[in-house]
Amino acid sequence: MDALIIGAGGFVGGYLIQELQSQGKSVAAAKLPHESVRIGGCEVCDLDVCNENAVRMLLQLHRPAQIYYLEEQSSAADAWKDPQHTVDVNIKGVLHLLEAVRSVEDYYPRILLVGSGEEYGHPRAELISEDAALHPTNIYAVTKACQNMIGSVYAGAYGMGIVMVRAFSHIGVGQSPQYAAADLALKIAEMEAGFREPVMKVSNLAAKRDFSDIRDMVRAYVLLMERGRSGETYNVGSGRQISVQEMLEMLTELSTVPIEIVQEERTLRRFDAVSAAADITKLQEDTGWKPEYAPEDTLRAMLNHNRRNFGIPVR
Repeated sequence: MDALIIGAGGFVGGYLIQELQSQGKSVAAAKLPHESVRIGGCEVCDLDVCNENAVRMLLQLHRPAQIYYLEEQSSAADAWKDPQHTVDVNIKGVLHLLEAVRSVEDYYPRILLVGSGEEYGHPRAELISEDAALHPTNIYAVTKACQNMIGSVYAGAYGMGIVMVRAFSHIGVGQSPQYAAADLALKIAEMEAGFREPVMKVSNLAAKRDFSDIRDMVRAYVLLMERGRSGETYNVGSGRQISVQEMLEMLTELSTVPIEIVQEERTLRRFDAVSAAADITKLQEDTGWKPEYAPEDTLRAMLNHNRRNFGIPVR
């Protein structure tokens, strides 16, 4: 087996499967029992990463040359509600994987551990490199920082081919509306379909994020798996920030109905994401990667996807 994706049932997993398959790679997709993988051509199985024996048996069965660890408690809000589960998946699950790899005789796969830009916290700099100090401000970010350090230790102590990623915000078709871009695109489509009044209530329009198209993200993951240096951490992002105001303007310009914007009082959240942009110099120098999709193109694709679901003509 060329590649195993652990956590393939999430938003990123489907795109990563497609990227790997487009390169002719055989893929095994491990997911949770309640999740589904709707992409054909790959072998799908259920996996609980908290069960080290199950992880070991899966590796012995497939012996994948590459392992992508996407399994995570990805929502910072949910992490506050269930910190134990967040620790189990984001930390213990990685330990189980790395120990399982070590237990399989004559087995030396490449491993990609996907962390988060939220590990940096809220830096003052507008552009942040991998060498910046970590100041995680929520449970999710703390576990991701720990995951990164575990990967670094195992790469150094045992010579394992582990590459770590700090992924900044990513958007695309199929993302949950609990995330800002997906929420805005869905609401505008509902307004066009007549299911919602054309009034958009927003709070912090000034908030900025480093947003990337999910297709650009998974391309970077595959390139880092192939060309990234073992034991190293790489930022993956667009390298620039976009405000919620700019994102909303892009979407409203695409709308077929006039939309009234209502500014509400901002509600501060303890799990707000990092607002700096990723310094992607290291990623580009080691892999040659560069983003292919402009924010406008991604947002248009998300809006058109919702339009199709509501039977609205696509512009």
